[in-house]
Amino acid sequence: MGAELFAEIFTLHAVAAYIAIGLVAGFLAGLLGVGGGSVLVPALVWAFKLAGLPGQWTFRLALGTSMATILFTSVSSVRSHHLHGAVRWDVVKNFIPGILLGTLFGTFLARHVSSEFLVGFFALFMGSVSLQMISEYKPKPGRVLPGQCGQFTVATLIGTASSLVAVGGGALTVPFLAWCNVPIKKAIGTASAMGFPIAVGGTIGFVFNGWTAPGLPAGSLGFVYLPALLFTVLASVALAPFGAKAAHVLPANLLKKVFAVVLLGIAANMLRGLF
Repeated sequence: MGAELFAEIFTLHAVAAYIAIGLVAGFLAGLLGVGGGSVLVPALVWAFKLAGLPGQWTFRLALGTSMATILFTSVSSVRSHHLHGAVRWDVVKNFIPGILLGTLFGTFLARHVSSEFLVGFFALFMGSVSLQMISEYKPKPGRVLPGQCGQFTVATLIGTASSLVAVGGGALTVPFLAWCNVPIKKAIGTASAMGFPIAVGGTIGFVFNGWTAPGLPAGSLGFVYLPALLFTVLASVALAPFGAKAAHVLPANLLKKVFAVVLLGIAANMLRGLF
């Protein structure tokens, strides 16, 4: 029985899919500070369908597994950005309490709303962020980051939205910091550091809220699917430092355009699948 279960969980095509997803997500996590979740979620939904997982919880399993993966990719990514002096640790410190509160609340919402709502919210969220980046909106020269109370409020909103779509927060943190006149490379580096506390709160929330969900596949820890987590982490952690190095070589404007195009493509694909 154990051998049959092992063979069922670790099918060759599923393992190959998890590794490929991890490689792409890890590189993008380092390059764009997005935690890789914006790529991981739709890719994991596809991989879970390929592996024949129950459809009832597929999207939530993708959300939870993505969050757990970001625990590892964020550490690898932020280390490389820190070595380049691109992390505003003062901002990270002010954001952490709000991020933890927001992610825990967001995972509670994710357990109790419909899958269609989650998919639609994910797609619209990514699309709006990408269009804002493509528009190349220029912030007022005198705009600066708000005080501690303002940063706490923003962080709570970012944490809630990030856990609903299982991203490391970069999709909101990068545009917000850029709007406050933080240079794009420091915005990306700082966003990568936000990924870890978001992933901590999000992973705890998805494990807890999925603990009693009926019909989850073997190998699940709440809404975290451990076989996918294992292989995506191994691949993504290996590639994240290379993405971070590329972020400090490529021109800032090119980074913004790459960021926007990736998010817009994901949003369009998710909406196409929804309708």
